[in-house]
Amino acid sequence: MRTQRKYCSLWSSVVRSWRSLAGQFLLFQLVVVAVVLTTVAAVSVTQSTKEFRDVRGQRMIAVAENVASTPLVRDRYADPFAAQLLAPDVDRAVNLSGASLAEIIDPAGTVRASSDPLRIGATAQLGDSNVTAGRAWFGDVDIDGMHSLVGHVPLLSTNGDVLAIIAVSEDYPSVWELLSGAGERLILYLGLGAALGMIGSWLLSRRIKRQTRGLEIAEIASLADHREALLHSIQEGVVAVNNEGEITVLNDSAQDLLGLAPDAVGRHVDDVAIDSAVREFLLSGEDVRDVVIATPTRVLALNRRAATSKGQQIGTVTTMRDSTELASMQSQLSSHKSVTDTLRAQTHEFANQLHTISGLAQLGEFEAVTEFVGTLTRRRAAISDAVTQSISDPAVASLLIAKTSLAAESGVALYLAPESHLSALEPAMATDVITVLGNLIDNAVDVSEGSAAAQVSVAISDDDDLVITVEDSGTGVPEAMRESIFSRGVTSKTDVPGGRGIGLALVRLVSAQHGGDAAVSDTTTGGAVFTVRLPRIGAVDV
Repeated sequence: MRTQRKYCSLWSSVVRSWRSLAGQFLLFQLVVVAVVLTTVAAVSVTQSTKEFRDVRGQRMIAVAENVASTPLVRDRYADPFAAQLLAPDVDRAVNLSGASLAEIIDPAGTVRASSDPLRIGATAQLGDSNVTAGRAWFGDVDIDGMHSLVGHVPLLSTNGDVLAIIAVSEDYPSVWELLSGAGERLILYLGLGAALGMIGSWLLSRRIKRQTRGLEIAEIASLADHREALLHSIQEGVVAVNNEGEITVLNDSAQDLLGLAPDAVGRHVDDVAIDSAVREFLLSGEDVRDVVIATPTRVLALNRRAATSKGQQIGTVTTMRDSTELASMQSQLSSHKSVTDTLRAQTHEFANQLHTISGLAQLGEFEAVTEFVGTLTRRRAAISDAVTQSISDPAVASLLIAKTSLAAESGVALYLAPESHLSALEPAMATDVITVLGNLIDNAVDVSEGSAAAQVSVAISDDDDLVITVEDSGTGVPEAMRESIFSRGVTSKTDVPGGRGIGLALVRLVSAQHGGDAAVSDTTTGGAVFTVRLPRIGAVDV
């Protein structure tokens, strides 16, 4: 019983080894080697058979002609005792030629004399021979169940009649005899080829097993299926690019975020239709984290890391997530912060004014108090009137009033161009206009603070499209940055740690979502002019 279990265990181990990837590959290679060897052997046998038929067929005819030319055969072929009289001649033909059988056959097909006495009187099989027409012939004929090569020569009378048929035949050699006849070297080469093929197959199977980390076919297929499922189910976009700049992996989320089709895999990054900033990012090789890039339709946060194999870099893997909503929330928080800062500035200003009023009252200067309060009221009304006379939308007007006070605290004068005009907007459009205007003003105030003129000019027009223009007194935007400043989360201010960037990215995003555009140019005095065009949305009644 123990021996039986040991045998079963050994057999199971052998079966498992042949089921492995390396075992299957070895088996496949052995089959290929066997097929090649069989083909070579078959070709060799075919060639040897053809050579045997051509050479020995002519030899059989020659021997038969020699027998036919013997005077005794010509004289005694029809003798009743021909079998005994001619036996030495047919035996000599067999002995001299190495043939298997020599016979003299009458025209009716009866064997009259034969090297095999048992065939005397039997009916000979002539096959496809045309010897009865008086022509010599050689070919294949089955004699007593043996496939033989036969040569037929007619014994002719003086007037050309066939008197008898001389048949000399030789059995076809076996396959092994044919292979042996092809030479011992062929057997040696076949054996050597088989041995080398098996050794090479075994070595190759071992290498494949090492390269596949010992994983079998089912395990590799399962890993590939899990990889595809994971890549295409995660919410973050994943893009892998090899060292040649070709896209090797692109999951569903990345296709959606970048607007690409699945056939982008295998193509060079330069050959697919994606935003230029994203293309430049994908082709860069450094490891970076949380880079914000605004495309015309989305704000993307990207991370890139180098992919290595055996210590060699094979490309990069970039992950990306849609931060559009996050950026919008950041913009809203910035707007709330702006209002908070404005209230804080106004609180500080009102506190100073209350202290002044309190002091005047304590001194009994009531007329001065009245004059001071009137001045403050007129100044505050002038600011509100200057805005509300041109801007009918209350949300936009409130933003401009708040930004005017906030800019003043930073030492920057904010002006609304007298020719500005804006009707009341739909709530959704008003929110987008506030996002664009608030970010442009904040950016302009930042770069204008500390400059000689220290002023920001805002112009709004809705005659055709809604056009917003914000001009600052800063140092301008270098021409090389005029495209990337809207895309990459950068800023033209060198003294702002980390840059602002996201605000301008939102400006371009909002304008693109409405089918408009955003651009920047220089003023004649060296500052920058940001111009945003939005398709006009019908005004509402107020």
